[in-house]
Amino acid sequence: MTHGMRTDTYPPYLDGGGRDWRDTATRYALLPLRIFLGVTFIYAGLDKLTDGAFLKDSGAGSIGDTMRAVRDSSAIPALVDMALKSPVGFGYAMAFGELAVGIGTLLGVLTRLAALGGALISLSLWLTVSWASDPYYYGNDLAYLMAWLPLVLAGAPVLSLDAAWRSRRRQRAGTRAR
Repeated sequence: MTHGMRTDTYPPYLDGGGRDWRDTATRYALLPLRIFLGVTFIYAGLDKLTDGAFLKDSGAGSIGDTMRAVRDSSAIPALVDMALKSPVGFGYAMAFGELAVGIGTLLGVLTRLAALGGALISLSLWLTVSWASDPYYYGNDLAYLMAWLPLVLAGAPVLSLDAAWRSRRRQRAGTRAR
């Protein structure tokens, strides 16, 4: 039985190696999405951690009151009930999760895993907080969920630590084969 070996490499297209602008654009197509989602999720996590009202069980702007307000209109009330067992703990988990997802995405560290985390956060928010939006496209969490999917599938093939590590592994494998 033979096993296929990945031979796709990402040569530097910007060095005039005979590639046209479309090849370069294709190679870097996910970069704006990575930057947007990474910065947005870092901002969202920091915003939650620095908001004096958010990380409280009750009160205007608190995670607890927000969860209680959306409980009956959510697609999965049991998910909200689980968060309501410890709203402050859930708020911290959400904030640190958004920070981890944002940093991983922006730097390109375990990008597919970070994007999966972002997709799961967006899915949970869509099924709870944004579910009652009418029409459905007024709720931005569904759009964020869809935005994460290309990064789940493709990762960060350029300008990322993942790409640098992949290149280093290939170089080491190449020197061992000689």
